[in-house]
Amino acid sequence: MSEDIILLAHGSGGTLMHRLIENNIVPLIKEGGNFEFDDAAELLVPNQRIALTTDSYVVKPPFFNGGNIGKLAVSGTVNDLAMKGAVPIALSLALIIEEGLKLSELEAILKSIAETAKEAGIRIVTGDTKVVEKGSADKIFINTSGVGYIPDGRNVSGSNARPGDVVILSGTIGDHGIAIMSEREGLGLTIPVESDATPLNHLVERIFESIPADAIHVLRDPTRGGLATTLNEIAQQSNVVIRIEEERVPVKDEVKGACEILGYDPLYLANEGKLVLIVKEEFADEALKVMKSTEKGKDAAIIGNVEEVESKPAVFVKTVLGTSRFLTMLSGEQFPRIC
Repeated sequence: MSEDIILLAHGSGGTLMHRLIENNIVPLIKEGGNFEFDDAAELLVPNQRIALTTDSYVVKPPFFNGGNIGKLAVSGTVNDLAMKGAVPIALSLALIIEEGLKLSELEAILKSIAETAKEAGIRIVTGDTKVVEKGSADKIFINTSGVGYIPDGRNVSGSNARPGDVVILSGTIGDHGIAIMSEREGLGLTIPVESDATPLNHLVERIFESIPADAIHVLRDPTRGGLATTLNEIAQQSNVVIRIEEERVPVKDEVKGACEILGYDPLYLANEGKLVLIVKEEFADEALKVMKSTEKGKDAAIIGNVEEVESKPAVFVKTVLGTSRFLTMLSGEQFPRIC
């Protein structure tokens, strides 16, 4: 395999993507920049802490069970701000439309964008539209940038996990990945799986309202590469070991069934409406209680804990058989175009 070409796996959120960013992209653009590899960057302006994030959405197909690329774009950008502890304020919206897209499809996408923005309480304030020749895109690509403010006292980062902390997951994993694959491949599952794409900023605010801000160390949404990759990112940023228990990780029966048929591991499937919370141990039960009292956190569960690093940062999973194994980052490409 030539090392001089970009592969689909370079966009998977896994090992190859991290190498591309760290070895090829950041070294060429980092002068004058500060890259912390969180979901959003914090900008210090007079008397205010601002969070800024940007993302592009190229999901295939653009319509799927539980949503479409418009709902996904707004949810994903709002969630990246929320994972920094920020309160979302405004979004930009850029559309790259392929010649031949039906106006009815565009209108359906835009309606979802408006509805999801209203749900999240964020305004769309600027944007851009381009149309490209047929065959140059996949119906429609969307880029969104989001800005928000970070209230005083909040310090959330993937580098803040500490030994003794507890790892909480807000709900079932793998829903989005299986929903996309089912739609794309026409799997015809007996029980259709809906994407979990949804904005999580109100859930995050409930958590901050209920426990001290300094007890909340890490927030992260496990999108591309799934829960396994996200936990590895946190372990590396914080220089810790994370241990989780497989039987504590909530997975819907229909997702388990699809994974058994397709040979996938739910821990590596994409999610678009779940978050990982790493919190001080003494506040874990209260955080879990608050999350479970909400619709978007009703399936929340404590899945593990943070420990001192041994030889190097790592993630371990205790299997249902009682054995322990390394949980590595996604190494290849499971789902092209999942977000």
